[in-house]
Amino acid sequence: MNKKTEDQDGMEETERDLLSDLRRARRSLRLQDMDEPPAAARLTTGQRVADTVASVIGSWSFIIVQSTILFVWITANLVGAIRGWDPYPFILLNLVLSFQAAYAAPVIMMSQNRQQDIDRKAAENDYRINVKAELEIELLHEKIDQLREREVLELTEAVKMLTELLEQSASTSREYDAEGGRPS
Repeated sequence: MNKKTEDQDGMEETERDLLSDLRRARRSLRLQDMDEPPAAARLTTGQRVADTVASVIGSWSFIIVQSTILFVWITANLVGAIRGWDPYPFILLNLVLSFQAAYAAPVIMMSQNRQQDIDRKAAENDYRINVKAELEIELLHEKIDQLREREVLELTEAVKMLTELLEQSASTSREYDAEGGRPS
């Protein structure tokens, strides 16, 4: 079992360190927000191109346009509008589509990797915020427990005082009765 090193505020040393790290990180993020331009403005040319290509290739308009081009290509070659250009096995069409896939796949993966990094950083930030919220809730529970303990002590003291007053009243009443002041 781990030995807890708690101070007067009821927090373990590791919790206090984590809380101070979170506070420093929040301050540094505030300063960065003031100094740095938005993340979209800091993208390199390659990153912007990768994002643009990924968003175009991943759209319905691209799929519709490419399907239309493929339909026209195949129809024109089957009907014979263009003789001998790309006959039935459509080897040139396969070459063009392979070329497109060879360049599109890495560009899309670059965009996905960058988005994955953004998501990972957001998840780390969410985790840190959740840990901080948990610590703050724990501190609130401890404060409520301390208030409850203080209230129980005050109520105990009040019961003791009332008990003493009742005992004094009862003894005074017995003395008064014993002296013949009142019938018992």
